[in-house]
Amino acid sequence: MTRNLLWVLSLLAFPAAVGAQEPFPNRPITMVVPFPPGGFVDLTARPLAAAMEKIVRQPVSISNRPGAVGAVGTAVAANAKPDGYTVLITASTISMVPEADKLFDRKPAYTLDQLAPIALIWTDPTYLVVRSESPWKSIKELVADVRQRQGQLVFSSSGIYGALHIPIEMFLQAEKLKMRHVPTSGGGPALTALLGGHVDMTAGGPAALSTHIKAGKVRGLAGWGGKRHDLLPDVPTFMELGYNIEYYVWVGLFAPSATPDAAMKVLRDAARRAVEDPDFKATMAKLSTPIHYLDAPEFQKFWDRDAKRLAEVISAIGRVEEKK
Repeated sequence: MTRNLLWVLSLLAFPAAVGAQEPFPNRPITMVVPFPPGGFVDLTARPLAAAMEKIVRQPVSISNRPGAVGAVGTAVAANAKPDGYTVLITASTISMVPEADKLFDRKPAYTLDQLAPIALIWTDPTYLVVRSESPWKSIKELVADVRQRQGQLVFSSSGIYGALHIPIEMFLQAEKLKMRHVPTSGGGPALTALLGGHVDMTAGGPAALSTHIKAGKVRGLAGWGGKRHDLLPDVPTFMELGYNIEYYVWVGLFAPSATPDAAMKVLRDAARRAVEDPDFKATMAKLSTPIHYLDAPEFQKFWDRDAKRLAEVISAIGRVEEKK
């Protein structure tokens, strides 16, 4: 029997081997977190990765790549090989960075169309708060005072064009008000500035604020959610008060946009099952973070609306130079 005939017979005996592809995934997956360890994105990523590992039967490792309000790590994921083995977990700030880059005529670190949604994991509204000894007991009283003292009162945030700057600007723009802005390095420092009497108001998430509200240190005036939050049932929403403004901090899972459909299907299924994992649900409950799962098509619609809303606010804020 000739060598060529033996080769042909071997192909006939094992036809499945020709052009066969190994099922996805067959090696570890990297989940990029574009923020430092210990933040709310990282605290979501770790239990989510652990839950997904059980489903995909491969390690899902966390890679913290902080810098530039999430731009560094997001760019890493956006430019990664689109094979499903690199995913990104990030916050609503993903939509803010490209808009800020436009204002400063900077080459964007990434564009939104470089990333495809896998799943929305959770959403949480922010709340506007003042010190308990302040004279304002309602949004109406605050608006009246700020209008009389345009540009004199001060608010703190987690940073320029950041997750707490944007909702406050939504409120100020709706009422055509002006306040001085003190950006800080995060939500904790922004709240500390309020508690220390250095600013007149700030914003924050329900979990971070509820303890201080219950202790009588700060007063919640309104929330940017569509409905009242279970942790702060006595604080009205801006929508209840007649404002057409809505804002959420959220965390979602993404992949490079050219990731194959087969891999995306596996990742979407893994995310859907992971958020139902008892350990993941227990961890989110301890963080007082309400799970709000949306699969890719619904998440895309949510993201499109949210990105449009944020772009309009950032454009209206305009170019703000950060003081060194």
